[in-house]
Amino acid sequence: MKRVLFLCTGNSCRSQMAEAIVNARMGGEWQAVSAGTKPAGYVHPKALEALSEIGIQHSGRSKLADEFRSVEFDLVVTVCDSAAEECPIWLGKGKRVHHSFPDPAHTDDMNDFRAVRDDMLRVLPEICDTKL
Repeated sequence: MKRVLFLCTGNSCRSQMAEAIVNARMGGEWQAVSAGTKPAGYVHPKALEALSEIGIQHSGRSKLADEFRSVEFDLVVTVCDSAAEECPIWLGKGKRVHHSFPDPAHTDDMNDFRAVRDDMLRVLPEICDTKL
């Protein structure tokens, strides 16, 4: 099984949603985890609600990227520009890819959480399947 790490700044919305989507929809081939460069300490309730609307129950926690420094990943995906800038080098063998998604927490509008979720549903299979 291939392993993917999704990185963002707060690890409360985007990276959590990416982790949950990959584990739910691509779990036979991929194992996903997520982390942040400056974890918020919680998973945003609207991110969980957006996932729940499509049948994904996620019980993640906000984690610091350093927790995974010794873990080998096949793929490391930064999902926000800040994380891409703050983590220019990931130690390990994993290929690094950047795909920025807008932060729905900035607006706190449920439709923005849904839009990011739907974009991830479309883009994440392409990222995981074509980047290795």
